[in-house]
Amino acid sequence: MKVLRQIGSCIFHASLLLEPVLVKGAPTSVYNTARSTTSSDSIVDSTVPFASPAVPIRFSGGPKASVDGRLFNIDGRTQYFAGANTWWLAHLKYNSDVDLVLDQLKRANLKVTRVWGFGNVNAPSSSGEVYYQLLNSSGQYINYDPNTGISRLDYAVSAAEQKGIKLVVPMLNNWDDLGGIKTYTNAFGGSPTTFFTDAPAQAAYKNYVSFIVNRYKKSPAIFAWELCNEPRCHGCPTSVITKWASDVSAFIKSLDPTRLVALGDEGWFAPGYGDGSYAYSGLEGVDFIRNLAIPTLDYGTVHLYPDQWGYPYSWGNQWIQQHDAVGKSVGKPIVLEEYGSPFPGNHLETETPWQQTVLQSSSVAYDSFWQFGTQLKDGKSPEDVYSIEEGTAEYNNLATQHAAAMLAKEPVAR
Repeated sequence: MKVLRQIGSCIFHASLLLEPVLVKGAPTSVYNTARSTTSSDSIVDSTVPFASPAVPIRFSGGPKASVDGRLFNIDGRTQYFAGANTWWLAHLKYNSDVDLVLDQLKRANLKVTRVWGFGNVNAPSSSGEVYYQLLNSSGQYINYDPNTGISRLDYAVSAAEQKGIKLVVPMLNNWDDLGGIKTYTNAFGGSPTTFFTDAPAQAAYKNYVSFIVNRYKKSPAIFAWELCNEPRCHGCPTSVITKWASDVSAFIKSLDPTRLVALGDEGWFAPGYGDGSYAYSGLEGVDFIRNLAIPTLDYGTVHLYPDQWGYPYSWGNQWIQQHDAVGKSVGKPIVLEEYGSPFPGNHLETETPWQQTVLQSSSVAYDSFWQFGTQLKDGKSPEDVYSIEEGTAEYNNLATQHAAAMLAKEPVAR
């Protein structure tokens, strides 16, 4: 049994080193608080920045992705393209696994992958799981353990630079997986619906955003920062998330002005657009049209899971085209950043029509299927019924061939 001891506001756990980000009370800057050299019971403010990444991260050079009308300029060229979701990439423990996945994505010409930039717990882990941040009533702490901490995200960013793959990095999760909004409310009070307006929770969240953005903001591997994966405020006025998205996206732009920023939402519509059914009801507190108009959000995100939302699979084509039309009216790119159907090994029938709609009947700038699957050192990557396995026939169709078709599409928005 490992023994946990606390010294002032610093926590040590065997070889695990956690550095404070926020000492309970007023929010601090992106600088840490250093342990006193004269007293084991106190900490003092320090102007020493957080520990730098242990692996090379390029702090200059390399083109950043940018918006060009309703498309993106990526790798120095305006083009349509395809990507994938590998939420677990920066939670893998073996560098060789990270390298393998990035090599496989590159081989299929999948230019962007979405990787979770969060990983929170409310109590120190003894299971060896990877996590980046500890949140509790005494504050928030960054995990610098080289095997289970922020170094895993460091390596993913560094490796993506070397492999020429871009990363979309959400910094919060609506869901409990890997410690989402609930880890903030557990530590600082509130609920999933009050989180967006709760001062202590928002101060802690912004501290973490500041830490992540400042750590990687000069890396050309970062395609975009996302505020949250699938933010929802069930039953709330849509103005709550719109105001929150305006505030946080402006904050991110103040830290990294030339980087792309997106909300990371599913694309819910509010009453006044569509037929008033679930996806158009505003029930989840999201108004896609109003949010897309926020000046500090560079593009709109759309997710597509008809099986979860109570719609036929054919409805997905309408969902794609509706968002594309809104993007055209606002003049911003639209990304179909998650889509899937729950048929392991048999996704072609449901997902091929969606890809054809993207290719032939829309100006969706890029799409990324949920999710990429492969064989890793100790077994398969974290998977679900939506996974599309590298090396299979359906992967060849839905990943490799689709990516080639997107790259071949004339880079003109309709």
